[in-house]
Amino acid sequence: VALLAKGKTEGLPFRESKLTRLLQDSLGANCLTTLVAALNPSEGCCEENAATLLFAKRAREVQVDARVNLAQEALPGSEAYSREIARLTS
Repeated sequence: VALLAKGKTEGLPFRESKLTRLLQDSLGANCLTTLVAALNPSEGCCEENAATLLFAKRAREVQVDARVNLAQEALPGSEAYSREIARLTS
């Protein structure tokens, strides 16, 4: 996430963790992602909360240029689009 926040997108090394594997496609691909950082209010979790907030801050700085992927034949008004709508509504 730190490299993505710096704008580097090529050859990203992903750590072997469940969270990183879950976010790999979301952060490195053509999509919009929402991240919720959950914190524990107990005093014993200060370090974990700080690490979570640092991760959330880095993730917030990631800029992706997400675009809608549409095939020309699937555009509204095309024959293929009309056929698919007819098929789904019948």
